[in-house]
Amino acid sequence: MCEKTSLGVGGKMTSLNPETRIMIMRSTDGRHNCRRQILAALAVSLGPFAAGLSKGYMSPAIPSMQESRLHDGLIVTDQQASWIASLSLLGALVGGIIGGLAMRLGRRRVLLAVALPYTVAWLATSLSTSVNMLAATSFCAGLLVCCITMITQVYVTEIAVPEIRGCLSSLLKILSQIGILISFSLGAYLNWSQLALVVASAPVLLFLALLFVPETPSTLLLRGKEQEAEKSLQWLRGPDADIRQELATIRTNILASKQYNDGNTGKFKVLLSKRLTRPVLITCGLMFFQRFTGAHLFNFYALTMFKKTFRMMNPHGGAIATSVVQLLASCLSGMLIDNVGRLPLLMISGVTMSIALAGFGTHAYYGGVNSNSTNLTHDDPGSYDWIPLVCVLTFTIAFSLGISPISALLIGELFPLEYRSTGSALATSFSHLCGFVNVKTATDFQLHIGLHGLFWMYAGISVLCLLFVVLFVPETKGREIDEMDPKYVESLCINR
Repeated sequence: MCEKTSLGVGGKMTSLNPETRIMIMRSTDGRHNCRRQILAALAVSLGPFAAGLSKGYMSPAIPSMQESRLHDGLIVTDQQASWIASLSLLGALVGGIIGGLAMRLGRRRVLLAVALPYTVAWLATSLSTSVNMLAATSFCAGLLVCCITMITQVYVTEIAVPEIRGCLSSLLKILSQIGILISFSLGAYLNWSQLALVVASAPVLLFLALLFVPETPSTLLLRGKEQEAEKSLQWLRGPDADIRQELATIRTNILASKQYNDGNTGKFKVLLSKRLTRPVLITCGLMFFQRFTGAHLFNFYALTMFKKTFRMMNPHGGAIATSVVQLLASCLSGMLIDNVGRLPLLMISGVTMSIALAGFGTHAYYGGVNSNSTNLTHDDPGSYDWIPLVCVLTFTIAFSLGISPISALLIGELFPLEYRSTGSALATSFSHLCGFVNVKTATDFQLHIGLHGLFWMYAGISVLCLLFVVLFVPETKGREIDEMDPKYVESLCINR
């Protein structure tokens, strides 16, 4: 695996169409060493690891805040807790815009710039003495972590060869799930302030790891740094790899993109180009369905929901079990994504999530009916705790296997190089806007339609997600990121 071609011909291939050039490059004998690509991906994956710690923080931290109280005995209400949780997503919305603009300066450079401030934000969270201070630090941490997660995805997409690109992208999700699992596990023993100190340590590791990896070759070439781009690509592909053709391919793609944009004069016309609008619509559509299928509730309110549906089982145990299954499903996705393809996993994910969410809502409905009934039976009240747990675990497997890793991967795959920062910013900001609305309104929806109604609504949205995938999402398995012809990139994003 991880075979990568090097074309040892002196002539140019500008007369060949993109598909022919890709076939020639892949059929030529030659291999690249994937070890350094894996090391670089592991280094930047400490960013998603830090993000996972922060995602898993809220679930145990919110009950801890409400039980232990803050400074001077201040009580955190349910509404205040929802603001503390959701403001991190509102900050991420702003972070997506800022990160997209800053990404033009270099992927690695921006990651270095935000890593240590992210640590400071979590130190401030640990030392917070009021709800307002917690809300402010939550917003700042969300802003910074969005920059980290968005740019690490683009970084891995740009450094990896097609044969392992999906696997390395899944590595980011795996490290994120490990972070969530650690937060859930430590949350059973640490209070909210102590847990925040644990989260604050991870960005320091990211900063140190980034000192040993290069900037992406595509970014360096886009900024006109030819020699640095050559050194970066040589480091990534191995000292014995022939990188001349791959370097020429990236350079040709950049020149072709500039010619394409010059032919479409006017910024407004460029913004309406199918090369930008189609990938934006596809990725934003996937992000909408990812956020409004209830996944965030299992990160932010796992303990709260399990307390409402479990009768005897320990809610902390349920949250940890969910996180473990999430991690295993992410590992499985990493093994399947480059072999099975994106679309089959997305479709399996949509069907299974719909069934699991409908099952959880049904159990919550009948559990509520029975608890209010005057004709109570003498059955063991905890005998049915396995039903919501199985539903949650099934949903978690489906979510982590398909839509969660693939929607992030497609952000890096569908956008052409010159639009990658802009497109990533738009899709990521929209994703966090949806996440903010979902987390903030979940409590209100429960008051009006009940927990069962909330999950029935999510099940309906999952069905729509399946239809969206079948009708609009293209298969990108095995595609080269640095395609040579702008027209070809556009063809990836049309409806099948």
